[in-house]
Amino acid sequence: MSEQPANPSTASTSTGRPRAVKAVIPAAGLATRFLPATKAVPKELLPVVDRPVLQYIVEEATQAGIGDVLLITGRGKTSMVDHFDRRPDLEARLEEKGDAERLAAVRRPSELAEIYTCRQPEQLGLGHAVGYAESHVGDQPFAVLLGDEFVKPSEPLLPAMLELQARTGGIVLAFFEVDPAETKRYGIASVEPAEPELTDVGEVVRVTGMVEKPKPEEAPSNLAVLGRYVLPGTIFDAIRRTGPGSGGEIQLTDAMELLRSEGTPVHAIVYRGTRYDTGMPLGYLQTVVQIASEREDLGDEFRKWLGEFVASDASGGPST
Repeated sequence: MSEQPANPSTASTSTGRPRAVKAVIPAAGLATRFLPATKAVPKELLPVVDRPVLQYIVEEATQAGIGDVLLITGRGKTSMVDHFDRRPDLEARLEEKGDAERLAAVRRPSELAEIYTCRQPEQLGLGHAVGYAESHVGDQPFAVLLGDEFVKPSEPLLPAMLELQARTGGIVLAFFEVDPAETKRYGIASVEPAEPELTDVGEVVRVTGMVEKPKPEEAPSNLAVLGRYVLPGTIFDAIRRTGPGSGGEIQLTDAMELLRSEGTPVHAIVYRGTRYDTGMPLGYLQTVVQIASEREDLGDEFRKWLGEFVASDASGGPST
């Protein structure tokens, strides 16, 4: 683990274009929706059963073959980096006790990837945060994974996105369908059918326009941007040329739209798998319940208790 970038390396593809091998996780936000819990604990470290949200996201990147991860951090968030460091004292204690299972779990974060850090001094939008990654990734393509959502490991998304970007050389997004009333929470796209030669990668569409958080009556579709992007290195120049947008912030959506208007191809994969959104308290609680219910070591007993609790609440008293 280091605070300086490693030597850049890329994987070549049959197209001759480099394949993204680095990921950037913007995680400098204040997480005001979770206050006061996030006054001292970064939202990204809130536990989903016994692993923090951030670990699930890094695991998603490494599952796709990415071994270099840059965390864009903010003030008071150094504990995120600590989570991926070794704890020799704790490891020694677990080893003495013969607790091999917990010892492996404690060591796993430090074995996932090379973790690097960069400080964003002010939170001025997602585009502003991504711009801080330029010295680390250079002019090579890279993935961006937002720090409050992840997908089910058995239903991966990122490998197909990396493959698609290597073929097109442009911008690759991921979409999911939302209720039309929810468009004001997301970046929303207008699309058309993709080139036939790209459809073997997945449910691919070509993006013809993007708008950040439109009102339902102004939304071009109900396809929302999921927090996964694979971007070419030219995005950094576009960010520099992008002024404040929605909320007075420098929006990544606006920078991508600038590149699209100048001829950069933009494609997206419509994701039909399971997406966990921990960005708001309700979604976070739903994620915890869903993952706990599916755990082999907890699921049966937890689902039984949950069923009894729901039945008790519905009847107004303890179940019999």
